[in-house]
Amino acid sequence: VQLQASGGGLVQAGGSLRLSCAASGRTFSRYAMGWFRQTPGKEREFVSAISSSGGGTTFYADSVKGRFTISRDNAKNTVYLRMNSLKPEDTAVYYCAATHSSYSVFYVRGSDYAYWGQGTLVTVSS
Repeated sequence: VQLQASGGGLVQAGGSLRLSCAASGRTFSRYAMGWFRQTPGKEREFVSAISSSGGGTTFYADSVKGRFTISRDNAKNTVYLRMNSLKPEDTAVYYCAATHSSYSVFYVRGSDYAYWGQGTLVTVSS
């Protein structure tokens, strides 16, 4: 599967953005999806994940819990990350990732994901 992330940009602290990740293929619903982020000199960091199928299970890093919302639209082969109350420390390149899953579970380790998008830059100014 190929992933195309978009929606990044420059926003002031306290603002909002919605990232999108469009996937190719006809079996998108069978993939668990995740968002990660990375800043220069730091390791890639887990942000959020959503289970396969109807996406009934979601999970968030503590740093974004209550501010970010992950969702998926299987009809559009797209996963979203709605980011509210953005902080300068949210500045990073955001990557979406996918892995085939026969179970309605989510994954938080980057090594669990087989496919990665190209990343989209989010810059939050103070």
